[in-house]
Amino acid sequence: MFISRIVLLVAILFVSASLGFAEAAKDSKMAEGSLGVVEFETSCSDAVADDFNRGVALLHHMMYKQAEQVFTGVVEKDPDCAMGYWGLAMTQFHPLWAPPSKEELANGLSAVNTAKSKDLPTRREKDYVSAVELFYTDYDTKDHKSRIALWEIGQRNVMNSNPTDEDAVALYALSHLATAPKADKTFTNQKESGAMLEEQQKTAPQHPGVFHYTIHAYDNPVLAQRAVPVAQGYDKIAPDVPHALHMPSHIFVRLGMWPEVVSWNLRSADAAKRQSTDTISHHFTHAADYLVYSYLQKGQDKKAMQVLEEVNNISNHQVSFISAYGIAGVQSRYALETMNWEEAASLKTRTHENFTWDKFPQYEAITYFSRGIGAARSGNMEVAEQSLAKLNELYEATSASGDKYWSTIVDAQRKSVEAWIEYAKGNKKQALAMMEQAADVEDSVDKHPVTPGAVLPARDLLGDMLIDMGQPEKALVAYEKSLKTSPNRFYALYGAGYAAELSGNSELATKYYQELINVAANADSPRPRVDKAKEYLSQDKS
Repeated sequence: MFISRIVLLVAILFVSASLGFAEAAKDSKMAEGSLGVVEFETSCSDAVADDFNRGVALLHHMMYKQAEQVFTGVVEKDPDCAMGYWGLAMTQFHPLWAPPSKEELANGLSAVNTAKSKDLPTRREKDYVSAVELFYTDYDTKDHKSRIALWEIGQRNVMNSNPTDEDAVALYALSHLATAPKADKTFTNQKESGAMLEEQQKTAPQHPGVFHYTIHAYDNPVLAQRAVPVAQGYDKIAPDVPHALHMPSHIFVRLGMWPEVVSWNLRSADAAKRQSTDTISHHFTHAADYLVYSYLQKGQDKKAMQVLEEVNNISNHQVSFISAYGIAGVQSRYALETMNWEEAASLKTRTHENFTWDKFPQYEAITYFSRGIGAARSGNMEVAEQSLAKLNELYEATSASGDKYWSTIVDAQRKSVEAWIEYAKGNKKQALAMMEQAADVEDSVDKHPVTPGAVLPARDLLGDMLIDMGQPEKALVAYEKSLKTSPNRFYALYGAGYAAELSGNSELATKYYQELINVAANADSPRPRVDKAKEYLSQDKS
């Protein structure tokens, strides 16, 4: 047995344990291809030490396919390396993403069984294998949520037995995030994981898991500000990892820092394209969705359209839930954010013929939501009704899969479409009650990491309806609630300003209109709502 220390850096300078993320990253010169510093004790041969640690680093960066390739190489070089099979098992499930496929579950269990058949000479290695085994055991009879909870228990045991093991602490923090209740607005698990990771930064200031999982821990409207230093420093340890270049934007989105979201995702998209081979990595599509979203907030519609066209022109997207969401998201955002209801109503369904949409009803629902809202608000009742019917089907399919989070989101979407259909029919009181319910349903859960934000928040749609019904004071409340969780959004800033203006609240109208103009200071396309804000601000209100 040996202790292998892999330092994937050109030079590492001494860093005091008291330094934070940004300072630690700033004080180190990172080589191209760097992944950070990973230290993992195994009983495998010296010949696979560096590769093994590189695989663990890729795991922490959530570059699962690349990690799988590395661990495959490890066990080819050293077939008796039990922990290499542990690594393979770890690549087959993605704790913060979607549940693994049946094929991935079978592969993972096979890797676990192979690891157990090898010699595991230390208690620590046995604990690691036992922890991942808990996730795969009886996967055909136990649901994903239950098995993730069991994996968390296993990772806690590993950490408690090995309190100075950086990877053990990081993986337990990850497992604790994976079991965080989606409706918990106190973010208890996130706070606890964040605290553990902040403590880890003192002794492992360049560990990829410490950076990555801290961002996930604080990726919420309550805690986002805490992660700014780590977000600003993540690229210093992993300058060529697409997901590491993307992750900081999770924090910047939460804070409405659109220039930062753009710059980081441009780098991430470029790195993903350069590293793609037979198919375009879902890391590219993920970054593209964040780019379109942030460009639209800045009023840079031309740049958003360029990204949209690039995504649409790709015929070989990696088939994954990340790609599915990204494709549907970029196609819907443009029309909805610019309030082009007729364009939204005419969105094409099931684009990219080679993409298996049947696997992703929760994301196909995005397109039908957009079509339904656009059609109802542009008077195309036939398309609106058809979209609602399809949304109901997709809701049932999503619910049947056991995915409670996404069934909640699709439920809010179908309720929103139905509300606007009733509104178009003249049933305004009923429509308003339905729209309020849709907003409450959507607000009951936090946003998923796969998305920068809802393609059009139900709370904003509620504000629109209240404006149209002559209730600007209530509309202002709706828009302000939307801005509380998603600050600096163009749509809600204008809505709040307009609602305040109609309410006679010149102070708030001035505030929100000025914020809108600031956000869209570098707009590359005409935006009537910006012109309206400027006109209001130019008036003498004395």
